[in-house]
Amino acid sequence: METGVRLRDVEQADLEAFLAYEHDPEAVRRSRFPPREREAFMAHWKAKVLGDPTVFVQTVVVDGETAGNIVAWWEGERRYIGYWFGRPYWGRGTGTGALTAFLERETVRPLYADPVIGNTGSVRLLEKCGFVATGTVKHGENEHVVLVLGGSA
Repeated sequence: METGVRLRDVEQADLEAFLAYEHDPEAVRRSRFPPREREAFMAHWKAKVLGDPTVFVQTVVVDGETAGNIVAWWEGERRYIGYWFGRPYWGRGTGTGALTAFLERETVRPLYADPVIGNTGSVRLLEKCGFVATGTVKHGENEHVVLVLGGSA
């Protein structure tokens, strides 16, 4: 289990690490999320993440290094959660520690997540933190697992 996992507010310098993690080929394969070009990535983060007061986002830090991020946002009447961790932090308990700490701060329930169906690591992480699979949904060509914490779909 990873020690030294903590959360803090996002700093401008974190965005470079987030961008690099989004472009990791194995992360792209697992998430089936197409990486954005730098300009589009930065514009999205400025306007839709950091610029939206209803979004709660935290940088995940491990031993002083930016390990990833966790975000909660509203989509219609549902509050969703998403995260992205750099590959060096996979399989070390970073996700479990970070998500557990984030869920203490993000208190809206029910809380939803919908990782792509083949992203078994993400599904396992969510289930370990109390999310329950309630079905599937299609986003474009990809089928996603719908998981809920603290309520039903």
